[in-house]
Amino acid sequence: MRYIIYGAGGIGGGIGALLTRSGREVVMIARGEHLSAMRERGLLVRQPGRTETVEVATASHPSEIDFRDDDVVLMTMKGQDTSNALDDLERCAGPEIPIICGQNGVGNERTAARRFLNVYGMLVVMPATFLIAGEVALFGEPKPGLLDSGRFPHGIDPTITQVCADLSAASFNAQPDEKIMRLKYGKLLDNLGNAVGALCGETALRSASDDVRAFIRRMRDEAVACYEAAGIDYASRSEIGERRAATFSAGEIPGVERGGSSTWQSFRRGLSGIETDWLNGEIVLIGLEHGVPTPANRALQLMAKRTHRAGLRDGAVPIEDIVALEHALKSS
Repeated sequence: MRYIIYGAGGIGGGIGALLTRSGREVVMIARGEHLSAMRERGLLVRQPGRTETVEVATASHPSEIDFRDDDVVLMTMKGQDTSNALDDLERCAGPEIPIICGQNGVGNERTAARRFLNVYGMLVVMPATFLIAGEVALFGEPKPGLLDSGRFPHGIDPTITQVCADLSAASFNAQPDEKIMRLKYGKLLDNLGNAVGALCGETALRSASDDVRAFIRRMRDEAVACYEAAGIDYASRSEIGERRAATFSAGEIPGVERGGSSTWQSFRRGLSGIETDWLNGEIVLIGLEHGVPTPANRALQLMAKRTHRAGLRDGAVPIEDIVALEHALKSS
């Protein structure tokens, strides 16, 4: 089995590098300075107590790859980039290539399943940072991350069983799970606060003032109400927390800042898009479909989009401004 890692940032680059290091065949699709750096120097992987340069095979686009019958594509780009990536994959590899969505949120699998025959979901709980071209930092120890996977919408098969075995051999905690979307809906509850860290700053998120805690609790309460109204099965935050605790704790890497969420990293790097529509926007959509008000999630979604469009970076918005927008939406 050969792994095509589509989106070789902190998560994709880390997974691809460790699979390569364990002897699996991997091709990583990347772009820009990051691609150039990996081609010139390899990918520098920093972990607690270990730093290593891994020589990796790369491509700038799926059209550069001679696809084979034993290929599996692991999608690790942000949700806003999924549709274009699937366009390219279908043109170059056809609709039967297995697609694994190792991304935040729960909408990428549905998008892929409209077009591809074999689609899988992957729960990604992995403290990883990519801020510098040609370098990723993986903070989890003793294992770098939790990567349970299964068929979409449910089930397991020989393909995903082999994927989990290869990931386990590469030092990850990866178990086949026939109800993978249950886990991903559960993790979405944690990801709802991603944009809070981006807008208010990771310090504000980690210190968790009363206002921040209360706002995040209201977002999660809205999400649970949406799940129940829609009949969606979801894992509890404590269940996923126990799996996380059994897999890793966040270690220290000398000279490397431990970054925040994927949304925070997008703001910090000044990227052209953010994934809030696939996190808080997912809850807003379910709420609209089932008559559940979601002013807290809508407020964070709107504020994140306004802030990003204005070109502001992380830490630019106080929590009071987001709460004020939430109250305005409630009364409108």
